[in-house]
Amino acid sequence: MNSAIPFLVITPGDINGIGPEAVLKALVSIPHLTQPVLLLGPISAWIFYADTIPEFSLELEEISDLSSIKDNSVYVMNPAPEITSEPEPGRLTKEAGLISMLSIKTAVDYCLDGSASAMVTAPISKEAVNLAGYHIPGHTEYLAERDGAADVAMMLVNKQLRVVPLTTHIPVSKVSNEITGEAIIRKTKIIAESMKADFGITSPKIAILGLNPHAGDGGVIGMEEIEVISPAISRLQNDGVQCDGPFPADGFFATGSWRNYDAVLSMYHDQGLIPFKTLSFNQGVNFTAGLSFIRTSPDHGTAFSIAGKNKAEHGSTSEAITLALSLGRKKVMLS
Repeated sequence: MNSAIPFLVITPGDINGIGPEAVLKALVSIPHLTQPVLLLGPISAWIFYADTIPEFSLELEEISDLSSIKDNSVYVMNPAPEITSEPEPGRLTKEAGLISMLSIKTAVDYCLDGSASAMVTAPISKEAVNLAGYHIPGHTEYLAERDGAADVAMMLVNKQLRVVPLTTHIPVSKVSNEITGEAIIRKTKIIAESMKADFGITSPKIAILGLNPHAGDGGVIGMEEIEVISPAISRLQNDGVQCDGPFPADGFFATGSWRNYDAVLSMYHDQGLIPFKTLSFNQGVNFTAGLSFIRTSPDHGTAFSIAGKNKAEHGSTSEAITLALSLGRKKVMLS
């Protein structure tokens, strides 16, 4: 461990997007920080966005090593001092992609060695990181590989609802082939374990959605519910996992049935994330279940079109930081 006290580490995401602005606004909105916060990336980028926010009043202290972290202040450290690119709001650049990935790499290092209690990641541009030579589907997959996690779950969280898509960043045309009994069982068990270990829910109840309209209508609209999903639910129940389904997705959310469960497993990305984001009102958080460390992120993208204009909403980022502080503090106390 390289720091005397655990800290929350935050990556800037793409410095040409709204990530840094949303992070700074979020930090201002949190009345009392319960841990030190370390912002990664060039301090020039953080100052650039701080100068666009009239209400920003926090002091940003630049440091070169973790031994300088002493109290619950906001620190800035550049993981690659040779890269000092100024932000170019709205532009897609290789330099921004490189800063994104080097910051994420460093944040993971600090989480794995116990220096950081948790990490928050601002939105990256997959195109920019691709230009920088990193060919990854997204944050979640990269973090799982670095952590050596056999499988993880991208969990969208707000104060009332938690949703996990079984399949994530793949074309809709490939979804059906990826829905297997083993995948459903594995993902549901990750959710159940995370509910216990991370959220303190001792006996979690999980809802599992169907794939087809009306959950297949008894096989009239599709057989996945009968042949794959229902048998997987039965096996989970036999293993002691409290879960129900398969539920028709539209009715499940429209009737408020989600309120009866601690988490929901959807079959594909938009099936779960569209209702989640509709219900979250800019308060949703992306949490990665199954990692050995805590990672949260706002549930929006880079929004290049409004970057640098002091128009970024920070509600989701505030919730991501607050959740990371809470879960990270709990993890440190239990370790």
